[in-house]
Amino acid sequence: MSTSRPASEARAGRFLAGGLALLVLAFGVVVWLAGWHLGADSAVYRAGALTLLHGDPLYTRDVLTALPDWVRLPFTYTPAAAPLFLPLALVPSGLVWGVIGFLSVVGLMVVITVVSSSPGGTPLLGRSWWALPAGTAIALALEPVWKTLFLGQINLILMAFVVLDVLVLSLRGSADGPSAGKRASGRRWAGVLIGVAAAIKLTPLIFVPHLFFTGRWKDGLRALGTFAALEAAMFAVIPVDAVRFWRDSATDPSRVGSVHWIFNQSLNGLVNRASALAPWSLAVAAGVAAVLAVPAVWLVVRLHRRGEDAAALLVTAFYGLLLSPVSWSHHWVWCVPLLTLLLVKARWWAAAAVALLFASQIVMLVPNGGDTEFGWGLGWSVLGNAYVLAAAAGILGLAARELRLVRRSPQVVTV
Repeated sequence: MSTSRPASEARAGRFLAGGLALLVLAFGVVVWLAGWHLGADSAVYRAGALTLLHGDPLYTRDVLTALPDWVRLPFTYTPAAAPLFLPLALVPSGLVWGVIGFLSVVGLMVVITVVSSSPGGTPLLGRSWWALPAGTAIALALEPVWKTLFLGQINLILMAFVVLDVLVLSLRGSADGPSAGKRASGRRWAGVLIGVAAAIKLTPLIFVPHLFFTGRWKDGLRALGTFAALEAAMFAVIPVDAVRFWRDSATDPSRVGSVHWIFNQSLNGLVNRASALAPWSLAVAAGVAAVLAVPAVWLVVRLHRRGEDAAALLVTAFYGLLLSPVSWSHHWVWCVPLLTLLLVKARWWAAAAVALLFASQIVMLVPNGGDTEFGWGLGWSVLGNAYVLAAAAGILGLAARELRLVRRSPQVVTV
């Protein structure tokens, strides 16, 4: 009786959280039938798949011919993304937003479930039936999450791929015992989801060195192999587009929008805003990122050795957001597993600070657009770079705390 009740309550929690995903899908049907315009990015995904089927060029200064007339955005994803988006070609144009939204909320549930199962925390999120639906609902109020849904972006889906890969598949087979065979079987797929995610958007490639630094070389090589195989195949399918992407588009951050716009919450965005688009901005941002890599990598290794794999993954994720030339505010969906982990570990004040930062909509409220960012001054600059400054401070602060632990107990690697 004592074991069946928690199991039934857990199922009730998953059912209720799943209801949120179905509500998004139902609203997507309403949007479709009403002819409303939502999810510009989801329209680009579908148009990319249709463009591939039609044999038209993917990377052009003109908009894709398969786009609806209310969307005027380029296809900024890798060549391998187009065939991976092919299932969306089967979905009616107006319904794509609802389908992506449904899958995104499911991905959100997966991330919360996996991270809340991290060892060393309180049972609050792991055993309370209401935790998953409540956590999912709270996450929907965070700016990166609701903006991802509004735009029809796939950030939550890709994040779920990475979390499953690093915290589920890659950890299997690491222990002996009667279930070691099953773990080893699951481990054979470790790295594949990261490779697929990187084949859609390049930014998940940051998790390949994460696997290397945490000693999972085979998984990292499998991720690289998956990514390389998918991209190499496109040189045979669409050679002109593949060459054009890797020669031109992949090295042109401005192709996805103004890099100095407030919503580019990366080191490159911060420096470009501060320098008014000086030509040396990217080099300076890269230099700062290189310096920050030292404490970040050291911290990842230390946390992994201590068994805090979720925390180590988050350090890599937030460092990747800082490193990328363009990290739009809706890319910062990694605030969800961060908030989840802080709640699991009963770090209440830190959890409140994270929730306040990402629910405050601060990047929506600071004056922006055109050349506005160039005249911010110190006060607006702090608020307008809030995500960047918070992530950098978090990495440095955790590294400093870890250094104090090393000085106190240099031989201790467990808690």
